[in-house]
Amino acid sequence: MEQNVLAEHKAVYLTAEDLRVAASIIYNAYHDDPFFIEALATTNQASYEQKLRAAIREELTELWQQEQPLIGWFDGDRLIGVACVITHQVPLGESRYWHWRLKMLLGTGWNSTQALIKKEHSILESLPSKQYGILQFIALTPNEQSKGNGAKLIEAVLSWCDEQPDLDGIGVFVNNPKHAELFAREGFNHLSELSIGSVDGEILIYPSK
Repeated sequence: MEQNVLAEHKAVYLTAEDLRVAASIIYNAYHDDPFFIEALATTNQASYEQKLRAAIREELTELWQQEQPLIGWFDGDRLIGVACVITHQVPLGESRYWHWRLKMLLGTGWNSTQALIKKEHSILESLPSKQYGILQFIALTPNEQSKGNGAKLIEAVLSWCDEQPDLDGIGVFVNNPKHAELFAREGFNHLSELSIGSVDGEILIYPSK
């Protein structure tokens, strides 16, 4: 039954018109993520949510403008999942473009922007080579989880990765054991433990074929 349902799904690159829905899906998926809770630290819940929306919006906009792969998982015409990759073709971490820094600073504040840069720098330093991409976001709408969609979305990302001649592979920072198990089942390998601030996690990598 699951195979029949998933056969109706498809992975395609997002268009500009999809970005608003994609941002909403990512926001809901990362709302309680320990890293963002710490990086966007505030005692006001409304302020936290505003900063999280801004961080996701600015990152999606940057990825789109830099023509990075934004992969959507669709059920018919309905976007239900999204995966965002950033590659070595874009300056990352401490080398981020000034316009990204400015927009992120205005949306999230100085400390939060620095925390985002530090996270990216830490991941980059952990990867086997500079030719690795980073899986920035991967998310599904809540009612489409536990149906095999997550695995299929990861498979779409890895299929894309295998087709990139200048990419050695892709890495992701994971701080949820259940998510780590899913990535491992789909072909990711444990590379190293990594703590970002007070958030403990691990770097998983997929070497491209």
